[in-house]
Amino acid sequence: LNRTNIDNRIAAGLMGRQDSGELPKVEDFIGNLVYWIILLFTIVAVLQSLQLEVVSRPLGGFLNTVIGFIPRVLGAAIILGIAWVIATLVKLVTTRGLRAARVDERLDQRPPQAAGTTQPPNQLSLTDTIGNALYWFIFLLFLIPVLDTLGLQQALRPVENLVNQILLILPNILAAVLIAAAGWLLATIVRRIVTNLLASTGLDQAGTRFGLRRTARGQSLSGIIGTIVYVLILIPVAIAALNALRIEAISAPAISMLQQILNALPAIFTAALILILAYFLGRFVADLVTNILSSIGFDNIFSVLGLPAPARRRTGVSPRYPDPQVTPPTTGQQTVIQSDSSTTMQLVTRTPSEIAGTVVLVGIMLFAAVTAVNILGIPALTALISGIIVIFGRILAGLVVFAIGLFLANLAYSIITSSGNSQARILGQIARISIIVLVSAMALQQIGIAQDIVNLAFGLLLGAIAVASAIAFGLGSRDIAGQQVRELLESFKQQRNLPPRV
Repeated sequence: LNRTNIDNRIAAGLMGRQDSGELPKVEDFIGNLVYWIILLFTIVAVLQSLQLEVVSRPLGGFLNTVIGFIPRVLGAAIILGIAWVIATLVKLVTTRGLRAARVDERLDQRPPQAAGTTQPPNQLSLTDTIGNALYWFIFLLFLIPVLDTLGLQQALRPVENLVNQILLILPNILAAVLIAAAGWLLATIVRRIVTNLLASTGLDQAGTRFGLRRTARGQSLSGIIGTIVYVLILIPVAIAALNALRIEAISAPAISMLQQILNALPAIFTAALILILAYFLGRFVADLVTNILSSIGFDNIFSVLGLPAPARRRTGVSPRYPDPQVTPPTTGQQTVIQSDSSTTMQLVTRTPSEIAGTVVLVGIMLFAAVTAVNILGIPALTALISGIIVIFGRILAGLVVFAIGLFLANLAYSIITSSGNSQARILGQIARISIIVLVSAMALQQIGIAQDIVNLAFGLLLGAIAVASAIAFGLGSRDIAGQQVRELLESFKQQRNLPPRV
């Protein structure tokens, strides 16, 4: 056995392993078995020569049983050998055929040598998995005649029932696999056709103009649409495959879930179409609003309201340090500057017209989202988006009120300071602050932020200002008031001292 290496090949085939170092030592087991059988024959022969019938009869009966069982073992071994030959041929043909068809590459289940990645030693590719499954299935089929040959009827019945159930469900499994494979092939072909057709029509470039750029994983707009079509084809294919499987415990819940998804697809597509149309319409309206506001001078709104204008977008190399590799001197903590082809000199900001256009786009998308969610029939999400729209409107109204108040405050300050009075600047600042405080309270009340607290704080503030003004006026005019009171008392006394009229 050591010289022929047949035992190792049989053990490797039975164990499904390729490494001979992990195989059991079959030759040692067979050698020990033959040794003990010959030794038993020798012992029986010696006992019979010594005429010790009492001891030799049990051993002789045991050897007769073993000798009578040897033909059955040989028959079972021959059947196992035939099964091994057939299983090996089927496995070899299957694995080579699947590798020739490049099934692993098409399903992205390539082995690590082809994919260039590391893989655990016990992990097999899809091709090897299918080959091993067929290999052991053939052994399972031949297990029935092996057990029948050995006369193990108690072990034969469960195996027969198992094989019969497998053979009964095997046509359903094959039908489900064929349906799934055909559907997958059709979905793959349709996805490639749709993706290439949309890419050739320039959809990716059109999506880039509207802000729909390629994703981080390199998925373009045409690829996303192709994937959606791919999934839509696979859903009815999966339902048909599960129906062909005819296993209610597995197919019924899965079919119910897929059927619900399939029934919800029209509403999902309608909602998605509404959002897409709203986005395109919103972009158009936002650009239109931005251009109109820019043409009427809305970008100067900050100067009109008396606010400092934000810095505009400027990119380029700083003139003080024209070389990007040169780091400007630092004081205190060390500053690390990452050099690039150009350095940003000022923060990137948007003009008021662009901000207004973005607000218009967000508003249109929110209203479209309400309509889309109503179509989907999700009340909780509808209430949430409706609440967001209400808050959004309140914030816009509050900002408008505050902007009008700032304009009126600056206007009042300009009118008062233009009078030329010596106290005009102080009075102008008082008027400006008063108007700003008033419109701030009105804006917060319009937004709806703690209305009772805002009203109370505003009332207390006005009351405090009135009391402070009264106290200041009283303390400032104390001497004048005292003089007036004294003059009034003196005039009263003089009138009392005058003689009565006759």
